[in-house]
Amino acid sequence: MEVYLVGGAVRDELLGLPVTERDWCVVGATPGELKAAGYRQVGKDFPVFLHPRTGEEYALARTERKTGPGYHGFSFHASPDVTIEDDLRRRDLTVNAMARDSNGLLVDPFGGRKDLEQRVLRHVSDSFAEDPVRILRVAKFAARFAPLGFRLAEETSALMASMVENGEACELVPDRVWKECEAALACARPAVFFDVLRQCGALAVVFPEIDALFGVPQPEQWHPEIDCGVHSMMVLEQAAALSPDVDVRFAALVHDLGKAETPRNKLPSHPGHERRSVRLIKSMSSRMPIPTACRDLALVVAEFHGHCHKAFELRPSTVLKVLERTDAFRRRERFDKFLLACEADSRGRTGFEQRPYPQANYFSEALEAAAAVSARDVLREGMEGAQIGVALRRGRLQAISRFKSDYQGEAAN
Repeated sequence: MEVYLVGGAVRDELLGLPVTERDWCVVGATPGELKAAGYRQVGKDFPVFLHPRTGEEYALARTERKTGPGYHGFSFHASPDVTIEDDLRRRDLTVNAMARDSNGLLVDPFGGRKDLEQRVLRHVSDSFAEDPVRILRVAKFAARFAPLGFRLAEETSALMASMVENGEACELVPDRVWKECEAALACARPAVFFDVLRQCGALAVVFPEIDALFGVPQPEQWHPEIDCGVHSMMVLEQAAALSPDVDVRFAALVHDLGKAETPRNKLPSHPGHERRSVRLIKSMSSRMPIPTACRDLALVVAEFHGHCHKAFELRPSTVLKVLERTDAFRRRERFDKFLLACEADSRGRTGFEQRPYPQANYFSEALEAAAAVSARDVLREGMEGAQIGVALRRGRLQAISRFKSDYQGEAAN
């Protein structure tokens, strides 16, 4: 029996990155032998075991054969005669198809180390085309390693495009699409994920609402980049720079979905796009398992980002309405994320990337002023029920009015 360190641990070690998880491949052993040694089997589709002390995953070397459509259509063969080279051959990218033996010797039958040095993401073999999930995984790796200068090999891009043309991407299920998307949103350059999917045609299949934004114009006066799809990617990049939180990044990504459905006779303006964006986000969330936190933040950003941009023009009553509708008094942390997404939207325009966004501080300070008013401050003898709520709202409105007046006075000075 020979044990090899495989996959991402080998890749990241060679890149000088922290290794947070180790996977192992066992050659020359049977399930019975591993169980007898104290390993606990957890894999149902193929033999994967947990080490009795470390809890790390040890998988028997295996080969696989395509038996049906989609990523479930495979049969696996694991036996002592499967070599480490056989096991590595079934992997997606050459940079993920390397191993180290027990002596630390690198096993690299497909040139993964060279591709690492040249910063290339390249598929191992044509069997790549048998699993549509690999389209998503490659896009995710491209997003993760973009800061290191990685690019997609031309032949891999072409293969992914042919997979989409052949209908393989249609076999992707929403759960898996979101899982890979969520991981990509947490990467350093999440917009690269969607760019790679768009280049091969998969974006129109898995996220048609986002793909539809490309080619839709906006007023050049406010959006020098003009294209709504380009703007959405720029906003996502700005959100990634402002916050590591996936919910902020997702809200930034989908805040303008409704612009794709603007009637042609209204272009390049987009009246009512906020309402349409809310509807499309709800539809997307019903199709795939988007976490509640992501969905809810996206909905308030889609509906109220325009109000945030116009903060200084709003009447105190409108400021209070936004605070109430976004549930800012009870969910301050989410409101802070709302402001971050709005700032990303403002900066996600050509030439605006470094512009300050004082509207965020304005809304934050308005919230603090209003929140300082408590029911105790406005209670009158004999008040009860709805009267208390009316009085509290009146007190908050007065606090925001005073804040606005003081703010404008300081600005004038």
